[in-house]
Amino acid sequence: MSWITGVGLTPYGRLEGRSTVDLMSEAATAALADAGLERRDIDGLICGYSTTLPHLMLSTVFAEHFGLHPHYAHAIQLGGATGCAMGMLAHLLVESGVAKNILVVAGENRLTGQTRDAAIQTLAQVGHPVYEVPLGPTIPAYYGLVASRYMHERGVSEEDLAELAVLMRRHALMHPGAQFKQPITVADVMASKPIAAPLKILDCCPVSDGGAAFVVSRERTGETGVRIIGAGQAHTHQHISAAPSLTRFGAAESVERARTAAGIALRDIRYAAIYDSFTITLTILLEEIGLCGRGEAGSRARDGYFDHDGELPLNTHGGLLSYGHCGVAGAMAHLVEAHRQMTGRAESRQAKDASLTLLHGDGGVLSSHASLFLERVR
Repeated sequence: MSWITGVGLTPYGRLEGRSTVDLMSEAATAALADAGLERRDIDGLICGYSTTLPHLMLSTVFAEHFGLHPHYAHAIQLGGATGCAMGMLAHLLVESGVAKNILVVAGENRLTGQTRDAAIQTLAQVGHPVYEVPLGPTIPAYYGLVASRYMHERGVSEEDLAELAVLMRRHALMHPGAQFKQPITVADVMASKPIAAPLKILDCCPVSDGGAAFVVSRERTGETGVRIIGAGQAHTHQHISAAPSLTRFGAAESVERARTAAGIALRDIRYAAIYDSFTITLTILLEEIGLCGRGEAGSRARDGYFDHDGELPLNTHGGLLSYGHCGVAGAMAHLVEAHRQMTGRAESRQAKDASLTLLHGDGGVLSSHASLFLERVR
């Protein structure tokens, strides 16, 4: 058994003058304080990668910077699935007795630490070096390709996608740390700048600075415990040109493995934290996992089903689309928000019942998937 005993999160957006390790340190400090632990209590460290600090040994670089002397240190690179994958690894390490308190942390000054062109070029390298990258596609172009096929097969409209952008912005308006503060409508999304058809700029997550952290422990702390009860992964392809399908990916398989380990039914979950780099990403994941029917994500969002006070609250901090996306820490903000929901600390965003949570992240172009189930114990 493992417990998430503390979480930490910075605001996301333009955070001038702060480096990768600065942002990691700010989030880690908050997570340790939340857990009621000191740095000397941390005997395990897992961190994500940073495109602005691409060091071969980032975990030990951070350990030195932050003043940690862990028995175990590891850095992981799995794209957007990294946050959930780090949580899964920490869970398994704690259960196996390797460490007692593992700090999981990531951060990146992706907005202020590199140029726009450098960010685009770096992320585009996820493509196949022979069959994709030389043709010049960007990450939005890959997802635009997937969106076109998915919309054709599933009857999803551009307006359906826009509903999810509006939902994420509505939630972000209730969080003081969110990058975007202005409300938007479906009409705003439809009228926004084209990026990679059918995706427009408001269908896409921003580039952000920020950091996030959480502590996975062998022993529970605090009045309300949050424990990891199931974890799973699935990896169907790396490059989109080799994907077995453009409409079915590995999300359902990953969630099923985590669900089986947890011993619960999908219908039992009360809160969802789902990766949302683009509106099409969130649409596909919600529908493939089974949180709504095929072609229904947009209409469910429009009807309030995923609102913070709806039937299944979703990404109540605003998600990647509106809270912001700073690399690995972007998706980790989903876990921080889930923990705050589960412990009754989400303020005006508080859901009526977040006792059982599903988290899911994907990396690459829907190629790597990692899932976690969390349970509240009073």
